[in-house]
Amino acid sequence: MIATLILRLVAASVRRPVLAVLACLALTGVALAYAATSFSMTTDTAALISPKVAWRQNEKAVETAFPNLTDVLLVIVDGKTPELAEAGAAKLTDALAADTKHFRRAERPDGGAYFAKQGLMFGSVAEVKNATDALIKAQPLLGPLARDPSLRGIAGAFGTALMGVEQGAAKLADFDTPMRSLGDALDTTLAGKPAYFSWQELMAAPGSGQAPPRRRLILAQPKLDYGALQPGEDAVAAIDQQAAKLGLDAAHGVSVRTTGEVPLADEEFATLEENIGIVGLIMALAMLVTLWLATRSAKIVAAIVVTIIAGLVITTAAGMLAVHTLNLISVAFIPLFVGLGVDFGIQISVRYNAERLDGHATPEALRRAATALSAPLALAAGAVFLGFGAFLPTDYIGISELGIIAGIGMVIALLLSITLLPALLTLFKPGTPRREVGFREAAPLDRWLHTHRKAVLWAFALSMLVSIALLPFVRFDFNPLHLRNPNGPAMRALADLMHDPLRTPNTINLLAPNADAAKTLATRLAKLPEVDAAVTVDGFVPEDQPQKLALLQDASLLLDATINPFDMAATPSDAENVAALNATAAQLRKVAGSVADKPAQDARRLATLFARLASASPQIRARAHDVLVTPLGVMLDQVRATLQAEPVTRTTLPPEIAGNWVAKDGRALIQVFPRGDSNDNAVLRRFTKAVRTVAPDASGLPVATQEAAGTIAWAFIEAGVLALVLISGLLFIVLRDAREVAFTLAPVVLSGFLTLGSCVLIGQPINFANIIAFPLLFGVGVAFHIYFVMAWRAGATDLLQSSLARAVLFSALATGSAFGSLWLSHHPGTASMGKILMISLAWTLVCALIFEPALLGPPRKTEKA
Repeated sequence: MIATLILRLVAASVRRPVLAVLACLALTGVALAYAATSFSMTTDTAALISPKVAWRQNEKAVETAFPNLTDVLLVIVDGKTPELAEAGAAKLTDALAADTKHFRRAERPDGGAYFAKQGLMFGSVAEVKNATDALIKAQPLLGPLARDPSLRGIAGAFGTALMGVEQGAAKLADFDTPMRSLGDALDTTLAGKPAYFSWQELMAAPGSGQAPPRRRLILAQPKLDYGALQPGEDAVAAIDQQAAKLGLDAAHGVSVRTTGEVPLADEEFATLEENIGIVGLIMALAMLVTLWLATRSAKIVAAIVVTIIAGLVITTAAGMLAVHTLNLISVAFIPLFVGLGVDFGIQISVRYNAERLDGHATPEALRRAATALSAPLALAAGAVFLGFGAFLPTDYIGISELGIIAGIGMVIALLLSITLLPALLTLFKPGTPRREVGFREAAPLDRWLHTHRKAVLWAFALSMLVSIALLPFVRFDFNPLHLRNPNGPAMRALADLMHDPLRTPNTINLLAPNADAAKTLATRLAKLPEVDAAVTVDGFVPEDQPQKLALLQDASLLLDATINPFDMAATPSDAENVAALNATAAQLRKVAGSVADKPAQDARRLATLFARLASASPQIRARAHDVLVTPLGVMLDQVRATLQAEPVTRTTLPPEIAGNWVAKDGRALIQVFPRGDSNDNAVLRRFTKAVRTVAPDASGLPVATQEAAGTIAWAFIEAGVLALVLISGLLFIVLRDAREVAFTLAPVVLSGFLTLGSCVLIGQPINFANIIAFPLLFGVGVAFHIYFVMAWRAGATDLLQSSLARAVLFSALATGSAFGSLWLSHHPGTASMGKILMISLAWTLVCALIFEPALLGPPRKTEKA
């Protein structure tokens, strides 16, 4: 029935070619208008898997309770000194929080008023004692510096310290480190080079474990546009603009980088776009050259290209009607449609050329080609339609929607191939081929296959067994980070950040009924050898507070008047700075005398530098002020805040901190960090398994990536089994012979195993991107083998010499050469997809041209009805 309909449509298109072309072009125009106005695409990767699966529901529960965990953009502020990092992070956070156009919120997970005051309390009692002892020891310097934060005050602080040395109350060696550090900064400044000086590092107690950090973090939630290819592009640009406006750049000793799920995703799509023009050009040229080689006619090539373009436009419109919004997987219908649409066009055109070579005019040649190919084309399109439709019941929404669009596309491709293509060929009137359409040169190979049929089948059987034996070694790389360009700025920033186990994004999130339950569960999880830490809201409440507060209160009693002087000195003039520098230089020389030890040498060096600075231009002294005095204010504010530490309980935590860990309904968050290299898949597997043994409802990136891998793998298994059943049923209904059904499907299964075995041998893992190659492999393979089985069934002999073999060969080459250009993409996932497409198409071609003829053997004596 379908074959008869195909014959009638071809005949009608040949009889009234102008009407057929106009009708198809009108339909294409309507589809183009609809697609242009309705086209919508989301880059939200969370939309690729059904929200009904258990792990997605766990994930949704955490995101609903703590929306601050989603769509996070992490800003890394690195400074040459702790003061530069702290000041830069503080200014940038305020700027981002004020930018309500691009950001919903911006906060500092490791800074702000709370950590400025309570930060030291998170160290051990011994570390707090060392830090307070260091501050008390630095009191002779702190007092003058706090009273007069200027070049004059710095010179005066050293003068006061030197008076203690002169009076025997201190030794010059006690100030060797400050003299050497200050001398290094002044030496660099006087040389006209960028110089950086840290009072916090100078005041820190050696070996205290409380070295001030030179890295600060900002967490921001941008307002995203999922209709754009890079939803967070504007937000990242806003950060760059604010950083530039605030002078947070290398010239000022600060670097600002962004990473996190938002910029990483944007960077991935930017990588996809990076050389898409070259890849697209190579793809188009490869397709055109292959079509030319297949048909040897520019007019036929033009007809096929017009048919494919029209089909692609109509399929896009139909896809928008069916799914409304494309996703990152369903958009792959474009290469799938082109690959399979080209096959239909080549099959008809090559057979048309063969009929023309036999002396038939264009209309008759097209009718005869349709008569020969109607049943195989209809069966191939139906089988491919069912193959893609088998993904519909799976939880992998991305591939399910791809199946819907690609399945519809196969029907559209077939309809246009039997209407628009014959009409265009009738109008274009391509010339008669000048030579045989088939491969006469393949006659020896045909004879060899007939003679050595059993040996060929045994060879393929052996290769099948080897491939099956290699299946346990097929590696599925579930880590989405491995699909991204490692040289992208966001990826480089993330790789740097992941060296710190407590800043890795590979953390597991858990919900507990309340904060007490969270604390109990976290204590249990922290004991697991695979866990480095389990953090709850109680992690922001310091331990051993009475002992630490006593130490800080003692230091505050001693230092309060020192760092909070009643009589602040007036801002000095340049002349007063010069006088103070010269006076301290003279004092340094006097105290150092002619002693040859290291402290005396450093004192004389500092004296020389003070004198040089005093005699330099006011501009150089202004630069020295920026290097020395600006960070002094940051350090003094930090000391003041630290000495104001207070008792903290869970209930007195600032709302911006408590709200990130305890939801409004009382449920509490637990964040679990892995021990070891969090970028190692084996480490993540052990970590996830261990945590889920204790807490099965865990969520987070390690759980999501591994569960997604399982969901996707099961979707392909489920769809593969269903497709095999459906296509087998269709083939049996048409062929009515189980043996012929097996002849059609066995090579497809074989090529799939050979592809997986090849991946093992070359070390290519299967990932979220290149797994899309397998539906294409299945669709093309089923079509190719149906053509051969139907020809063999009709009594065809010497298949490799036929026009069918030419059509199959060039169809595979057109698809392979076009998709093989994806291998050139700078995007690792796309490049790996191109690689596997080439491998799978190569095996599909080998199975179609070598294994299938050997498997079929001599044709049946009686042609089946």
